[in-house]
Amino acid sequence: MTDVQDKVVVITGASGGIGEATARRLAARGARLVLGARRTDRIEALAEELGATAVTADVTRREDLDRLVAAAREEHGRLDVLVGNAGIGPISRLDAGREDDWAAMIDVNLRGVLHGLGAALPVFREQGRGHFVTIVSTAGLKIVPTMAVYAATKNAVRTLLEGLRQESTDGVVKTTAISPGYVRTDFADSITDPDVRAGIQANAATTAISPDAVARAVEFCVDQPWDVEIGELVIRPTVQG
Repeated sequence: MTDVQDKVVVITGASGGIGEATARRLAARGARLVLGARRTDRIEALAEELGATAVTADVTRREDLDRLVAAAREEHGRLDVLVGNAGIGPISRLDAGREDDWAAMIDVNLRGVLHGLGAALPVFREQGRGHFVTIVSTAGLKIVPTMAVYAATKNAVRTLLEGLRQESTDGVVKTTAISPGYVRTDFADSITDPDVRAGIQANAATTAISPDAVARAVEFCVDQPWDVEIGELVIRPTVQG
């Protein structure tokens, strides 16, 4: 048995991009998957293909995260890893005043992670073991125009995970923050500012790496023995500045 085989893994935002690539890679290693996403048709089709369980889930709703965790326990008797991948990026300059976009990023990127922690942490404590792997972003490492609020949500998550790590030195809970750079996903689709969206699409077209590159990073972290914690991992295109 490897350190991935037979692990019970919940993945949010699993219907495309990094989430889908992670599901495919972990399924190939024998993980038992519960896949969550808002797009019911896509998540059900992927789950059927991979022999996984599908749950329609919106991370802004705490009850949906509770249902994901409950599905893992009902199907497999436990939950070993929660991969928090769901996120949006309707970025723009602050002086554009797109406050609805700011609120949406806070709700999905920060509150969505908190909902996952709230749902899974009691289970991990009860079991005596559990691992949070959360997709963050290099946007929080290098702050650039248009990404202030997005980067703020990602840095809040980075802080949250470090706080949980400090509270978990009893060896029950592991935390991992994975920060990708440009990745070929539908990230730009959520950008409401057309000029910013065009710029992101142009940059991604020339520099982005595949979602599977990030999925390999998730696999690497999940594959570690229990006494080894990969606290933070940055993965970006070689040519990204």
